[in-house]
Amino acid sequence: MKFLKWLAIVVIGLVVIAFVGYKVMISQTKKHSPQETVVYNQDGYDVEIVYCRPFKKERDIFGGLVPYGEVWRTGANEATTFVTGTDLVIGDQTLPAGEYTLWTIPGPKKWEVIFNNGEYGWGVTFDGAARIAEYDVASITVPVQRNFKVLEQFTIEIDHDPPLLMLGWDFTRVDVPLGKSK
Repeated sequence: MKFLKWLAIVVIGLVVIAFVGYKVMISQTKKHSPQETVVYNQDGYDVEIVYCRPFKKERDIFGGLVPYGEVWRTGANEATTFVTGTDLVIGDQTLPAGEYTLWTIPGPKKWEVIFNNGEYGWGVTFDGAARIAEYDVASITVPVQRNFKVLEQFTIEIDHDPPLLMLGWDFTRVDVPLGKSK
């Protein structure tokens, strides 16, 4: 009986230590890539994006830190979430109202932007792989544009009239038109 009591105390202690360690790890990574929320509620659109914003820190970003031709979770830490309360049109595809993760495949001249309805805890699956393609709901290929000044921190914005989902970092920017489903 005494052994079971000590075993329970040790197990509870380990759980508390693991929980506190996890919380410290989260706070440390969020300090280097702070979380941001973008909300766009205009003209019948209802969109919220939650993502983490890594810094450039004098690094080569696209084609370097973020390799060309490979799936990127589009931000840092957890996978970027894209929630829409209204059906959207992405290119020629309908993105039904719901919660998605946002993935990209950057290239020097064009990017593929992907909306996926899989759930990923830390931007990757347990086996270390990136998104699971069978959960892709909509995607669009858009041209790369050059910023006139460097964006030190990864940025997602929604410009309006018409609404564009803007992804930018360093001297690179891509715009994704967000149409409303009729």
